[in-house]
Amino acid sequence: MSENTGSSGNIELLNAALATAKAENRAALIAYLPAGFPTVEGGIEAVKAALDGGADVVEVGLPHSDPVLDGPVIQTADDIALRGGVRIADVLRTVREAHTATGKPVLVMTYWNPIDRYGVERFTAELAEAGGAGCILPDLPVEESGLWREHAEKHGLATVFVVAPSSRDARLAKITEAGSGFVYAASLMGVTGTRESVGAQAQDLVRRTRDTPAARRGLPVCVGLGVSNPEQAAEVASFADGVIVGSAFVKRLLDAPDQTAGLAAVRELAGELARGVRSRA
Repeated sequence: MSENTGSSGNIELLNAALATAKAENRAALIAYLPAGFPTVEGGIEAVKAALDGGADVVEVGLPHSDPVLDGPVIQTADDIALRGGVRIADVLRTVREAHTATGKPVLVMTYWNPIDRYGVERFTAELAEAGGAGCILPDLPVEESGLWREHAEKHGLATVFVVAPSSRDARLAKITEAGSGFVYAASLMGVTGTRESVGAQAQDLVRRTRDTPAARRGLPVCVGLGVSNPEQAAEVASFADGVIVGSAFVKRLLDAPDQTAGLAAVRELAGELARGVRSRA
């Protein structure tokens, strides 16, 4: 890393958080909240509330006008953030303030187009400087990720790729080999289906992903599938290294009568889910 002229990101902090959860014989709780929702300031407070409530890691979403992989709840939040004028600078500020306040790892989840327009070198340097731990890039094909990975590695940032039940075994091996931090196993892209069918699909996907050389060497496999309560968190925690929860947190904020109530609801849900991942169904 001697060629790194800027601040180094926090991939090691992310690795340590996931390793700590494993050492405690539990799954990590990873929360997702979009930047700029309901406002930039409110979004920062919501991320802090999720971390304070019990989340081990947070993904800060970079709102996008066409979030093809997200369900209606997150689309609604993205729309509110975009109408409020959220910018990449606000996303980076959210990362910085949440990490500074809690000391926990904070990632950005984004589609590729905004980074491509902003500039890969600029984005990775600024994310590292903000204390970010890395990026989840759901629509960046691994074959086209060389430039991103070069700069992410230079700046100490994780590159988290997304795998799906449709991914064949050879594809899973290729994706996990190129990734770092963890691999995001999405049991269904887009709007989540019934939990019963998703659970079986997720378990099979985790099993196949864990069978790749990179995962056998220790790359954690974390699952996002629309978990919304402690029982579901415990179920997923029984077969995955991490449980990723997004829509349930966003819905708590959307349903709250005011910001104070919303933050309390986020903190409460994080606590419930944190207990869930520790109980392992």
